[in-house]
Amino acid sequence: MPTSVVELLQQLIRIPSVNPDGDPGTEHTCEANLAAWIAPWIAKLGYTVTLDEIKPQRPNLIARAPGPMDRPRILLGPHLDTVGVGGMCIDPFSGDLRDGRVWGRGASDTKGPMAAMLWALHECRDILETLPVAVDFVGFMAEESGQWGSKDFAEQYGADYEFALVGEPTSLHLVHVTKGALWATLNAEGVAAHSSQPERGDNAILKLTRCLDLLDRELRQRLTTFTHPILGHATLNVGVISGGTRANIVPAHAEAQIDIRTVPALLAEHSTLRVVQAFLQEHDLPLTISNVIENPPMEVPADHEWMSRILQIHPSSKAVGAPWFSDAAHLNAAGLASICIGPGSIDQAHTKDEFISVIDLEAGAAWFTALLRALA
Repeated sequence: MPTSVVELLQQLIRIPSVNPDGDPGTEHTCEANLAAWIAPWIAKLGYTVTLDEIKPQRPNLIARAPGPMDRPRILLGPHLDTVGVGGMCIDPFSGDLRDGRVWGRGASDTKGPMAAMLWALHECRDILETLPVAVDFVGFMAEESGQWGSKDFAEQYGADYEFALVGEPTSLHLVHVTKGALWATLNAEGVAAHSSQPERGDNAILKLTRCLDLLDRELRQRLTTFTHPILGHATLNVGVISGGTRANIVPAHAEAQIDIRTVPALLAEHSTLRVVQAFLQEHDLPLTISNVIENPPMEVPADHEWMSRILQIHPSSKAVGAPWFSDAAHLNAAGLASICIGPGSIDQAHTKDEFISVIDLEAGAAWFTALLRALA
């Protein structure tokens, strides 16, 4: 068994939990094996553990703290899954310790924060039962794709909690404001023909690219009118484009995946999907929309009771915003006030040589340990 937070993180990295959605880059996917390892480890601290399978081999891990059930409850909630490992230049599951860093997929996002949280619970095992606040641990599945884990948990159990600290690499600052996101596929349909007679067909790729040019010039500019004092303005990115089958065939289909990052002001006035639909209709663009996933922005007031309490315990931490989104957004949307917090930098997340420094990791474990001790 691990004897330090570093050894704990190494063990977590060595159990692959790659999100299978999209392009995982490995056959070692899903969260089940990681959840199965954590369950007995945290049970030895007195926790009552449930593996709530949301999809096959993809559970949420829900660990209820020892002690009275009628106390106020908060939770520590990192996600169990990681992004894919394709293109990495290091062994993604080595957990190597060298140059003062722990290396591997998830070291930063978000097994590093997870290890810091778990180690703090281990270090505080003598007081968990008697704390005036029950501190639960929840490992969410599928944060890196559809966030089904946090959505389901919020619906089923969100009302049981006063506050959530969601594990993400935030350099131990309290991320209380984040952007949301709309992911969608834009589809263009054409008519196939032999490329020697392109006039007999209707080129779906050209149709799509002309529309995308207009979206980039005009819709992107329109989105900049929705702003936030911390987050800045809403943005648009075209991330994937595909179409056609052969160079000598006029393509009958083409599609592009877009990512619109939203701010609270946009959602206060409009559905982001409706903004895109209205733009297509306004300009009579021959596109359809499919595969829509919309994630809300979040904003916890800086003077929230738990925010103030945490910042009194840790005055060196700051209340900050971030352009990304996380499971915390879905917990907030369901009425459970949640922030993101953890050691490490988002700059190392999803990289080809992901790592977290030992100094940062140990600082994270000490941060959460001090928080729990202060609750007593």
